[in-house]
Amino acid sequence: MPRNTRIAIVGGGPGGLGLACILNAHGVASTVFERDAHALERPQGGTLDLHEESGLLALDRAGLRKPFLGAARYEDQGDRLLDQHAHVHFSHEETGSGDRPEIDRTALRRILLDALPPQYIRWGSPVRAVSPAAAGGWFVSVNGQDEGPFDLVVGADGAWSRVRPLLSPYQPQYTGLTFIEFGIDDVDRRHPALSRLVGRGKVGIHGQGREIIAQRNGHEHVRGYAIFRVPADWAERRFDLSSPASIRAGLLAEFSAFADAITDLLRAANDNFVARQIHALPVGHRWTHRAGLTLIGDAAHLMPPFGGEGVNAALLDAATLAQRLIENSDASAAVAGFEAEMFGRVEAAACESTEAAVTFLSHDSLALTLAHYQERLARMQAAALAPREG
Repeated sequence: MPRNTRIAIVGGGPGGLGLACILNAHGVASTVFERDAHALERPQGGTLDLHEESGLLALDRAGLRKPFLGAARYEDQGDRLLDQHAHVHFSHEETGSGDRPEIDRTALRRILLDALPPQYIRWGSPVRAVSPAAAGGWFVSVNGQDEGPFDLVVGADGAWSRVRPLLSPYQPQYTGLTFIEFGIDDVDRRHPALSRLVGRGKVGIHGQGREIIAQRNGHEHVRGYAIFRVPADWAERRFDLSSPASIRAGLLAEFSAFADAITDLLRAANDNFVARQIHALPVGHRWTHRAGLTLIGDAAHLMPPFGGEGVNAALLDAATLAQRLIENSDASAAVAGFEAEMFGRVEAAACESTEAAVTFLSHDSLALTLAHYQERLARMQAAALAPREG
């Protein structure tokens, strides 16, 4: 790819920033358009587990393994599985040597931002449209102004991408699952029993066609989700979403058959409840290549949040797209090759996460989840015992 290729990246999430960082590490400039006014304008979400073959590979290619190691939590990779009576069906905690270390989203974003020249990020720049330029390339419409033209526009702008309609007619569809998100602060000091319940990682608690998942984040914070299979407008009809007290009381009523040791998670939650409907793109989503445009991450393959594949797939998209651009003198051919590889790569993960969403909260979801954990633990133990090359 010629060094003067003008690249716009729409969206400053992990995928978009990862792409900019890897390109920058190879001397290629880009412009990231991000709607947030600054890095801390809004919460970035909970903890992420990065996988060696995808998320961590991308950080390696950006030269960021060292700062990642300074922020990662290798000790928080455990899993616990309980029923509604607080009986433990599975418990496994890593000793710090697992292959999926945790990192808070805010910490990962800071690592990526610190690796980029400040002028590469255009804060407070929500992209409203992308349009073809008469002389070739694409304009990006930001705050009423056309920026560009750019030779390549990469849509890394998530579920409701403004770039995707130029490539694909598909929009995300509601999966039938609604999450009510909550948080617990200073859990180790103020709520030691809940700290033990969550363990070093996350706990899933199944019963009566609903579930609570609680996951340890950094700084003694726990992020939790009360999960229901309901119509898309259920939360706004069931709760007064403007009243934390109403949401808390409603959740306690929904989980009234659960042990107090579990519902104490809801009693201890701070007042920042958020209702999230879970959407996904069709499994196998793809498009016909169009010169100067492409998508990565959720904009390309939004999937339900089961298996921890979303951010890892986005970072691997960034790594593979960057590599093809750097190695190929024809940017359009590089993008076409990336898209063909990405379509095939993500389909299996999307299929698995969609299947998990379909069976989630079924009458036997506890047994299915237990089988999944046992199989994964067996694979990990077998890998640990396998002879190493060399």
